[in-house]
Amino acid sequence: MKWLDKVLLLFKVKELRNKVLFVLALLAVFRIVANIPVPGVDIEKLKAFFQGNQLFGLINVFTGGAMSHFSIAMLGLGPYITATIILQLLTMIFPKLKEMYHESGPEGRNKFNQYSRLLTVPLSALQAYAMITLLRNQQAIGYLSPFSLITSIFVITAGAVFLMWIGELISEKGLGNGVSLLIFAGIIARIPSDIRQSILTYTPAKLPSYVGFLVVAVLVIAGVVIITEGQRNIPIAYAKRIRGRRMYGGFSTHLPLRVNQAGVIPIIFALSIMLFPGMIARFLVNVPNHFIAQSAQFIGQIFTNQLIYGSLYFILVVLFTFFYTAVTFDPKAIAENVQKQGGFVPGIRPGENTASFFYHILNRITLVGAIFLGIIAILPMIVQGATGVATFAIGGTAVLIVVSVVLETMKQAESQLVMRDYEGF
Repeated sequence: MKWLDKVLLLFKVKELRNKVLFVLALLAVFRIVANIPVPGVDIEKLKAFFQGNQLFGLINVFTGGAMSHFSIAMLGLGPYITATIILQLLTMIFPKLKEMYHESGPEGRNKFNQYSRLLTVPLSALQAYAMITLLRNQQAIGYLSPFSLITSIFVITAGAVFLMWIGELISEKGLGNGVSLLIFAGIIARIPSDIRQSILTYTPAKLPSYVGFLVVAVLVIAGVVIITEGQRNIPIAYAKRIRGRRMYGGFSTHLPLRVNQAGVIPIIFALSIMLFPGMIARFLVNVPNHFIAQSAQFIGQIFTNQLIYGSLYFILVVLFTFFYTAVTFDPKAIAENVQKQGGFVPGIRPGENTASFFYHILNRITLVGAIFLGIIAILPMIVQGATGVATFAIGGTAVLIVVSVVLETMKQAESQLVMRDYEGF
């Protein structure tokens, strides 16, 4: 089997073997931290709360069950991702920040990442306080004294910063993207227990639903692979140029535009946005002011309506897909770079016409990717409504993340092996 041969080759190279073992060791540390609870919490009440709340249940899946255990890593990488989202949104408002992110090279990108790390700390503290207050209002946890509350916030904030450090350490010295791998580890960590729970609650009457769910899961995995790997190749030709006695150019290549240019980031963006209204509503539902309490209760009812929640979730995913693609891929800059290198798209004039052509193609394929991501995001609701089976950790979003991370890590491993010119690879 080809994939097995690649794995064996990976472990034959000492440097790559050390990287793989380093990543596995850090993932093991992450799983240990995710199971260390903050003292003074009733775990059974927490588990019942997360099982009965779909939104928080999905967030709990991303943290590998750390949130339902009230672990010191209960926030996962949420604050770090939120900080990155906020700064990327601000690039659309502040030109200097945009210049730092896009045009200042590695130094500017490092400085931008440093701002993300600094913003992660207050966001972690704020989210820790909001989550504790929310769970306390829902009677999922008992009363905490002021000292216990401050201690819990401090510990949970430290846990979020620690996970951010582990993620960046994996990206810097390991193999693959650290943030993606940590989310991946959190998702697959829950699969054995969920399969066990499904086996224990199995009855012959559920067999058709289970079979239908497995068929849908296989189709989803196939669709995710097709969309993730799908790309539109735009031909680029380079004119012949003579410098001294040497001739340059005179060849053709292509510019790949991926169907899913944004990856899984739009779903995480949308999930972060969808979290706040429901959280704030539950936080304000018990305030003395009658109008505020009634408004909070109304908002809470809206977000518990599956049709409204699913529709808003789908729309946000589609919008964020276009937004993130616009932030990370600039057709005008690509067209200028191609022109500077003496390249052109056959049949298209260089410059503005080429940029317009890139915009046109990018918008068309991004629409397909955005609709696919939107369907994947609300797929658990569709499957659960059709089959009556709770999608045990393998929801559409989870499948998308797992498959994307596996494909990305495999590509990085292959590139590392090719760089070392391994015979027979």
